[in-house]
Amino acid sequence: MAQDVLCEVNNCSYWAKGNRCSAEQIYVVSHKGKQADTSQETDCKTFEPGE
Repeated sequence: MAQDVLCEVNNCSYWAKGNRCSAEQIYVVSHKGKQADTSQETDCKTFEPGE
């Protein structure tokens, strides 16, 4: 399992210094339930807007 998850979405409440994700779990889904062929066809459902 990945030890470091990088994230550049600095308006997410899980974003941490060094572009790290501080969420305990990450949930990624493909667009519209279809099989993804590229990273552009996926979304991070873990995102929570920051303050």
